[in-house]
Amino acid sequence: MRRLNPPFIQPPFAAYSHGVEVPPGRRLVFCSGQLGIDREGRVAADCEGQAEQCFANIAAILAEAGLTLADIVRINAYVTGREHLAPYMAVRDRLFPAPFPASTLMIVAGFARPEFVVEIEAVAAGPVEAGVQPVREA
Repeated sequence: MRRLNPPFIQPPFAAYSHGVEVPPGRRLVFCSGQLGIDREGRVAADCEGQAEQCFANIAAILAEAGLTLADIVRINAYVTGREHLAPYMAVRDRLFPAPFPASTLMIVAGFARPEFVVEIEAVAAGPVEAGVQPVREA
């Protein structure tokens, strides 16, 4: 993947890339927004714990496709208040060292249940599996 950070626009404000180019022949995996809830229904009380669980859920989804967090090219994250920005970014920055994925972080009014303070969705790009042919445009 090629990270796109043109020198003639404002550099990224944090640890993310303005864009990521996925080369031909890679397959994409789209992860729905994940909340900080584990298999047993436990929800961490703080944003950092919830963000860690969100990324653990995403890692499990990607593992089903034979990919890892290192294959993520785009992250969309949503938090319910400014106080959650730094804890979320601490987790993201720890899990995603350079080269960085493209990333958006938004403050939203809330989620389906009031105990959730962060939701994260991701797009990953990985090699085509043996025996699986990429879709070609007609």
